[in-house]
Amino acid sequence: MLLWDDPIGQLKPREPKNYTQALPVNELLQKVEQAENIAPTLSVNEASPPVIAELKEPAVAAAHASGLEQLEFGARRLAVDDKKMINCRADLNQLVPFKYKWAWQKYLNACANHWMPQEINMNADVSLWKSRDGLTEDERLIIKRNLGFFSTADSLVANNLVLAVYRHITNPECRQYLLRQAFEEALHTHAYQYCIESLGLDEAEIFNMYREIPAVHDKASWALRFTESLGDPTFSTGTTAADQRLLRDLIAFYVVFEGIFFYVGFVQVLSMGRRNKMTGVAEQFQYILRDESMHMNFGIDVINQIKVENPQLWTEQFQREIAELLDDAIKLELRYAQDTMPRGVLGLNVNMFEEYLHYIANRRCAQIGLAEQYPGANNPFPWMSELIDLKKEKNFFETRVTEYQTGGALSWD
Repeated sequence: MLLWDDPIGQLKPREPKNYTQALPVNELLQKVEQAENIAPTLSVNEASPPVIAELKEPAVAAAHASGLEQLEFGARRLAVDDKKMINCRADLNQLVPFKYKWAWQKYLNACANHWMPQEINMNADVSLWKSRDGLTEDERLIIKRNLGFFSTADSLVANNLVLAVYRHITNPECRQYLLRQAFEEALHTHAYQYCIESLGLDEAEIFNMYREIPAVHDKASWALRFTESLGDPTFSTGTTAADQRLLRDLIAFYVVFEGIFFYVGFVQVLSMGRRNKMTGVAEQFQYILRDESMHMNFGIDVINQIKVENPQLWTEQFQREIAELLDDAIKLELRYAQDTMPRGVLGLNVNMFEEYLHYIANRRCAQIGLAEQYPGANNPFPWMSELIDLKKEKNFFETRVTEYQTGGALSWD
């Protein structure tokens, strides 16, 4: 049973495990060697495989590379096969040779797709927002609720990346992309702040919404539990249980938080843009949607690569746990849809969002190798796929080319 209480007020000091005491790496590796050396001399009763694993795995986990180890002069050059997604002890400061060329390409693509919030004209939005009859109260609620959720959501994602995920991914080309993603999360928070400031909204109300509005609070609270898990200073990968914990938390953030929790808000705001309302805010959301789609696809590639390199993690029991996690997330997002639009508006209603969330969840399941959880679900918003998938088109606000590029990468074809 998942708990939805705010974990911020429930953090308690944890008793450190014995193997997490500050032992030098050399001593830890010696313990590994001792465990392996004494095994042949012991009877089955004295040293069964689980005992050896218990001695060995924590020591190996604590000896993972971080990139801050002392340099070993005269060490051999790094080979591609030395690299691993997790639990790698190779030199993480050497970007090449690439093992995961897809990760480097995603980094290059992200750098080419650079934009800044101030490039988007907000004058029409400001005039519409200030006019008495420009927007209905339901439309205003949609804007405020979504700015309230997203303004802190991307900060949560950035903190998760920098303080938790980065230290457990032991591959330099993937870390390179994570650094770019962290910047983009900061950029997104900047974009929401720019919208809030431009519209003259109450900043305290909007930014503190995740502590005051239950539907907003519950999604943030749900996600924070998984950051707390990876951010635990006593946590280290290297055992099956710990590696599954990392894999679960990566799925929670990349597949759920960025791959499901964002989509109700995106549909609502972009629907307003399609009706020529709040076009500046909608354009910001469109660029953010493109970035988030890239983040999600990168995360899913990482998840699948971990599965390939560690097939023992993807057990039937673990898959059932992930399916339950997805189902709980869908219920939370549907509650958020009900809160943000208690009545039908913009040609949208809650039933359509339930169908859409089931459709999105099925797509996410297929991407990570799970069976569909909601057979027969259809996409009631096909135009959303067009916004994500089309490479070059004049955007529907007719303000600029949506495949934003920098410098020589810019193409007007």
